[in-house]
Amino acid sequence: MNSLTRRSFITQSALAAGSLALISGTRSSAKVIGANNRLRIAVAGLNGRGKSHIAGWLEQPNVEIAYLIDPDQTVLDRALQSLQGKIAGKYTCKGLSDVRKALEDPTLDAISIATPNHWHSLMTIWAAQAGKHVYVEKPMSHDVAEGRIVVEAQKKYGVVIQHGTQRRSDEKIAGLHEAIQAGKFGPLKISYGYCCKPRASIGFKTVGGSPGRLNWDLWRGPAKISDYHENLVHYNWHWFWATGNGDMNNQGTHQLDVARWALDPQLTHPVRVMALGGRFKWQDQGETPNTMFGIGEYPNGQYAFFNVRNVNHEGYAHQVENEYYFKDGGKIVKGLYYGKGSTKGEKLTLPPGKVTPGGNWGAFIAACRAGKPEMANGTASAAHYGSVLGHLMNNSYRLGQKVPFNAKAGRFGDNAEAAEHFMKLHATMRDGAGVLENGAEYIVGPWLTFDPKTERHTGAFSQEANALLQDSHRPGFELPAIGKV
Repeated sequence: MNSLTRRSFITQSALAAGSLALISGTRSSAKVIGANNRLRIAVAGLNGRGKSHIAGWLEQPNVEIAYLIDPDQTVLDRALQSLQGKIAGKYTCKGLSDVRKALEDPTLDAISIATPNHWHSLMTIWAAQAGKHVYVEKPMSHDVAEGRIVVEAQKKYGVVIQHGTQRRSDEKIAGLHEAIQAGKFGPLKISYGYCCKPRASIGFKTVGGSPGRLNWDLWRGPAKISDYHENLVHYNWHWFWATGNGDMNNQGTHQLDVARWALDPQLTHPVRVMALGGRFKWQDQGETPNTMFGIGEYPNGQYAFFNVRNVNHEGYAHQVENEYYFKDGGKIVKGLYYGKGSTKGEKLTLPPGKVTPGGNWGAFIAACRAGKPEMANGTASAAHYGSVLGHLMNNSYRLGQKVPFNAKAGRFGDNAEAAEHFMKLHATMRDGAGVLENGAEYIVGPWLTFDPKTERHTGAFSQEANALLQDSHRPGFELPAIGKV
């Protein structure tokens, strides 16, 4: 394990003691952008989405990337070299392994977070406490309680927090949802998201010492994991509960957010959730499901359904999309509206909806310069409600019991639509992926009751479910309590 520098050790010790300004909550307002309107931003996490962040900020006028941050020195060096070739000496960018050093810079305006999920909320909270605006990748939180603390930090410090859900910048989707909410197609009953993209087995990697290039302590950060193996660094952390959230809250966060966005805008959280699925065929080290069907029931009777299907096979149907089902039997599928009983879809022609222009990158910069958090395309509150929907579905699955893989696995009461869509998934896994009926097992989660106001579970399985609402964190990386944010 790499050791921290003396300065970083002092900083970390101060954090653990609760004495550093970032934790004490002494700062109370967002940083004002300089007189020349220049915005200086740091990018934390430089693989995958981090590369997209860098490219996005380079396209924005009068934006400087002041810091690149990553605990892997090889990744950091490569990103710095690439960036320096692109900025051609116009300004200086520094490389760091510890985000806290960047947040100490009073001239830094914002931070862009593309780290593993377990870091998203803590970095966002630290940045808000330091008066920095935040663009944070999806999901905004790794668990339910983290998200609530982020929302409270945004309220207290007044910073812009924008979620990395690019579809929030799509005026066509916004226009569709405005039409749905205005009742153009009649009452909406089910808003359905799909995250069906092929993935592969990750196999098994043996536990061993972390490579010298990697600051393992900083990579882990708040996550309570001790053993290093190569399936964690740099992408497959998605498939372990301590660091990721499975595809439900990976790619799926985009479609989950769209699904929830279409519901009555007064809604926050579902009142009941359940999920079932499994990790079929692969027999590997991963923990999260590669096949999943989840349901969220809201207090007004609307539902969000979600489908994860990752096992590749001949004839695999790639679906990363959303569908809408109305009470009168009408539906919107693949952008076409089918009225009740109709088999011929009508192309929708709707006015654009309200979004901050400039795409996801430009909208964030505009919101920062205006000092208006409400301009963000994907605010902290919207991010919280969308992420929590996925967390609750995941938690039902995690509390599930094994039952034979067959058509009787679904437990949906009198919800005929849920049974219908589950059977479509089941048939695909049976006939397409080749999962043998009664030769494999589903994990079927319980129905969990959730109080949207307290953000706590009640009723059956509430003790077990409430235990999953917040992960415990490693010393030095704890989240502040809501009242002390």
